[in-house]
Amino acid sequence: MKQIYAFESKADYEKYQDIIERFQNKLVAYQQVLERNYALNDLPKAIVWTTGELATSTFSEIPIPAFTNKDVIYISPDIRYWRNLFVQQLEGREHPRIKAFYENLSEEHIFAIVGHELMHHSDLFVDEFDDDREDSIWFEEGMCEYLPRKLILDEIAFNEITNVESELVEMFKDTYGDHSIDAFGEASYQGSLTSIMLDYWRSFLAVKYLVEEKANHDVKQVFKAYQEWHTNGRKEPLSVYFGVQTLFDS
Repeated sequence: MKQIYAFESKADYEKYQDIIERFQNKLVAYQQVLERNYALNDLPKAIVWTTGELATSTFSEIPIPAFTNKDVIYISPDIRYWRNLFVQQLEGREHPRIKAFYENLSEEHIFAIVGHELMHHSDLFVDEFDDDREDSIWFEEGMCEYLPRKLILDEIAFNEITNVESELVEMFKDTYGDHSIDAFGEASYQGSLTSIMLDYWRSFLAVKYLVEEKANHDVKQVFKAYQEWHTNGRKEPLSVYFGVQTLFDS
């Protein structure tokens, strides 16, 4: 997996050099865990480290500076950019505790985003990035949020982000949450940042519920059920199959 640096100046590269090196060192151990336990059999071709501005305006028009395009991961290691972006999710609503949480977001949380992108390459997921099928996107995105956070964050940090995103779902579900979880991303990339992120928050919480409440913390049991749903012909929406279709109803 090549490490590519896409910056407009040497000064930009030097600004992020230390955190990129820390992330690369952590990535070695994380990658080994995925290879050993979660069917990471084929690595992406490269990780492109870049600025938030380049990630969201040159390499993509998605307003989130972390994404996978085919076999290449693009990500910004700029913590300030991420902190500001996450504060924007509040859309000006007053919530001092959540605002303070994001303003002080740790480096580990950003590394978990790197982990999210690498997790997408696990062979445990039955769909490919270029598949037309969309009825299980929420599961893959939710698992790519849940598992890296469980592997990378400590218990306190994991519980903090869970509580924050639970509150954000409650705060914005009446505004942006009138669609099924199976319709992940249906109009999100034409909408606001918060409408995009609501799908991620709900998917993370749904997968957390499946793993911790329904499968007694057995991630592989959940994957097995998901793969059986696919093998048996996807006879019903995945949310119905898993019994989470009403999880976020009022």
